[in-house]
Amino acid sequence: MKDLNEIRTAMNPRLEQLHPYPFQKLRELFAGVTPNPALPPINLSIGEPKHPTPQFIKDALVAGLDGLANYPITQGSDALRGAIAAWAQRRYGVTLDPATEVLPVNGSREALFAFAQAAVDSTRHGRRTVVSPNPFYQIYEGAALLAGARPFFLNTLPENGFRMDWSRVPEDVWESISLVYVCSPGNPTGKVMSLDDWKVLFELSDRHGFVIAADECYSEIYFEEGKPPLGALTAAQQLGRGSRNLVVFNSLSKRSNVPGLRSGMVAGDAGAIRKFLLYRTYHGSAMSPAVQAASIAAWNDEAHVAENRRLYAAKFAAVMPLLKDVLSFDAPDAAFYLWARVPGGDDAAFARGLYETQHVTVLPGSFLARDAANVNPGKGFVRIALVDGLDACVEAARRMASYVGEAA
Repeated sequence: MKDLNEIRTAMNPRLEQLHPYPFQKLRELFAGVTPNPALPPINLSIGEPKHPTPQFIKDALVAGLDGLANYPITQGSDALRGAIAAWAQRRYGVTLDPATEVLPVNGSREALFAFAQAAVDSTRHGRRTVVSPNPFYQIYEGAALLAGARPFFLNTLPENGFRMDWSRVPEDVWESISLVYVCSPGNPTGKVMSLDDWKVLFELSDRHGFVIAADECYSEIYFEEGKPPLGALTAAQQLGRGSRNLVVFNSLSKRSNVPGLRSGMVAGDAGAIRKFLLYRTYHGSAMSPAVQAASIAAWNDEAHVAENRRLYAAKFAAVMPLLKDVLSFDAPDAAFYLWARVPGGDDAAFARGLYETQHVTVLPGSFLARDAANVNPGKGFVRIALVDGLDACVEAARRMASYVGEAA
């Protein structure tokens, strides 16, 4: 009989392919560092909204608590799907069928991961590539790996305006692609895909048959009222193609300051939605009725979203002038990140030194990227999330400027 210590527990070997999450890497980077005790901490590393949750959303959540006595259905209530479809009509100018083209999900992160499990054709060895931007939201890679796919990282580089340049994908890779993740507005760059960008991607999808997963969770954080960033559904309509092979993901977390609610939506291609719903029925990912009630209230109101945008715009207007002479960056098209090049080019050393001397936390860009085509496109950059209050963000910018000045 084998010694119990010699018996290997049977677990999915693909888990061994997962990289440490960026914030685990950040903890390891800061290990043994004692930050300046004279300065209060300011954390701008994680994209967690800090603005207050609107009271009417809290009230709706409480009012929906009686729903806890019932099992929810995976498809969500008619009222919730109707609210999401109505929002999509207002926001994107498209008419979605709430019964077949809309699905509520427990936050876009959960859905973006789960979608790859449903979309990757694991029965065909030649159809197992998942494309994502690089740098990227780490869920894309984990989802691809655990679906048995090969991630293909498409570098978004400053010389190309941080766009996904589809000409960089080798011709022999296209027929192996099941799924393409795109993020617009982009995390971490804040760049928005143009109509021409979408046209090229849609044509490639039509030619090669892959599904597009469009992550738009930052779509409502923009800086000029009445001029929202172009969304995938709007682009598809303007190009006259409909939502064929297109699935859009969005979330209330950033839009409505409810990251703890874990509520989002998926919309688009009815065939893909139908299959994803089947997957989710087995996955056990139905949304709580109380959360559905709060979500309906949030999707139905725009006043709080406009106020949210105003708060972010004020922070960018105050912070960018303080940093323009010490860091190199472009104003984002949308989202709440500054993607800034650091002096000296060592993003990890910059973040560590800033934390130690100024008690300000930012995220090294190289932690958000992978080496691809002989380069880590995040190297030399840091992601600064302007999620704290105005005073804290201004103070953090002043400390960053002081740190760069002292290091010069």
